[in-house]
Order: sequence, then C-alpha cells, then structure tokens
Amino acid sequence: MKELIANFSLHLKDAVDLINSFNFKASDRAIHNVVITGLGGSGIGGSAVLDLVNDQAIVPIHVNKDYDIPAFVGRHTLFIACSYSGNTEETLTAVAKAEEKGAIIACISSGGTLKAKASENGYNCLSMIGGNPPRSMFAYPFSFLLYYLRAYGIISEDPIDHLNAGIQLLERESDNIKREADRLAQALQNTTAQILACSGSIGVAARMRQQLNENAKMLCWEAEVPEMNHNELVGWEGGNDSFSCLMLRNESDNPRNAKRMDIIKTIIGAKTPHVYEVWSKGNSNIERALYLVHLGDWVSYYLSELNEVDIIDIKSIDLLKSELSKLPL
Repeated sequence: MKELIANFSLHLKDAVDLINSFNFKASDRAIHNVVITGLGGSGIGGSAVLDLVNDQAIVPIHVNKDYDIPAFVGRHTLFIACSYSGNTEETLTAVAKAEEKGAIIACISSGGTLKAKASENGYNCLSMIGGNPPRSMFAYPFSFLLYYLRAYGIISEDPIDHLNAGIQLLERESDNIKREADRLAQALQNTTAQILACSGSIGVAARMRQQLNENAKMLCWEAEVPEMNHNELVGWEGGNDSFSCLMLRNESDNPRNAKRMDIIKTIIGAKTPHVYEVWSKGNSNIERALYLVHLGDWVSYYLSELNEVDIIDIKSIDLLKSELSKLPL
C-alpha cells in the first residue's frame, strides 16, 4: 500500500494518458440528469467530483450508493457506473435497473462483469490496471468522471489542465505532504476523529474518513459546515480528549463558512486539545482536492504503522461478502 500511495501522481498521469487516447462515443440524445453509481473506494470519486462541478453542471447530478436507483432515471439520464473490480453486486444491480429504464450507460472498471457488459453493449468504458485494493486507485475514477462530464457536455471546463497542474503540485510537495501527514498521524492516534470540511469539500473529507477506516482500522466520521452548525456542534458538549477534530480548509471556502470554521475551532477546542487544521494547496479546486486526498492517504498509512495493523486487511468486509454470497441476490 505504501508504494501505491506514493504512486498517486503516476496514477493520475496514467489516467490522463488513457483519457487522451480514449475513443469516446457521443450520446444520441439529450441528457437531462446524471446519476453516478458506485460504492466504497470505487464510488467515492463520485462524491468528490460532485463537489467540484456543482457550480458548473448544466443538469442535476445525483450520486447513488445502493442497489436501487432514483425513480427519475430514464432515457435522458446519463448513468455512470463505477466498480473497480467490475463485480460489485450493488452496482451491477443498479446498472441492470438503469438499462431497464433505457438510460445512457457509461462505465469505469478494470474488468469483471461490468467491463464485459460495456463491451457487449457498446457502452463507453474507461478502464485501468486491475488487481489492487480499490481504495488505492482513486486517481482513475476521479479523473475519468471529470472527463465523462466534460465529454457528455455536462460541464464546460476541460479538467485536463487542472489534473496536470495537480500532478505537478503533488510531485513538488511530496516531501512536505509526508512530513505533515506523519505529524497529523501522531496527533490523531488513539482518538476518534471528526474530519470537518466546508461545503464543497465534504467528498474529500469522506475519502479521508474511508482511508482511516480501512487502512488504519480507526472509527471516525466526517461533518460538513454549515450543516453541522445546526445540530452536531451541540453534540460536542459531550466531547472530551478521546476525540479529535481535523479541519480541512481551502482558500476557496465560502467566506462565511471560513469564519464559522474559526469559531468552531474555539468551541471544539474547549472540549478537546486535539483540534488540528490543514490548509490545501493549489490554484484550482481540483488541485486542492487532490492535495488533501493525497495528504489523507499518507495520514492513513502512518496511522496504520502507529496502530500496528495490517493496512491491506479488510477481513470484516470479506466476512460480510462471504455471508451475502450464501443468499440469492
């Protein structure tokens, strides 16, 4: 896993190369809405991308993480399915239902049933190297989703220049990112962490939470400002030094939300000494998102070392899948 995390910028480069050589097939009808379906390490790219394109998407975009699909899905829905293995049962079930509705299907997968289905039916399918933990391949679905949304005309801005700038940023900041991640890992160890982010970065916060869950075997949760100010902030009245708060901050955050973060820091700081801020770097929201994702991946790696756990092991998920396989779908 350490090597896979270190190769994040190389994965981004490969994703851009795959995009540039892809033979895209345009839709034969207008698109009125978009559904991105996928779960776990395969699906988190949809959550992160949605944050980044909300201000420019010309139609509604819905991120789906279930067997079922929204009732509005129909012939004018672009339905993008993300499954790294190509065999995620929830995603395959959702795709079958979207097909029944006559949706426009596009896929992201390294193989399995989903890729075979795409080939059989002539769906657009962007693929990547297989055989790795899905959570280590974030660069591919993230980049591919941005590309699909541009290629299908949902967003106007070409993401490629921003992805290339993000690659350069990560390579330039590599040592600094690892030093900061090591410091944060030591600070967060032996706490239950809240990953706090402003609207526009909650997908990145969810990605960081997932990485701490899977890689470091830690319970934590993400929260969004301003929504958490209307309920969860009061929950911190029961906080203590067994909890921590990691605040993800961007210079592009809404000014009122940025001020909220300043105030929240003081409020939560009265309940626990473990309150930390991380400021992203980069000249665009895509660059800033990639910076925070990579930082979070390294934090999860260093915490796995500190916690003395097997970073690859996901025996709880394997057990769940084994039990489900005994039941008819």
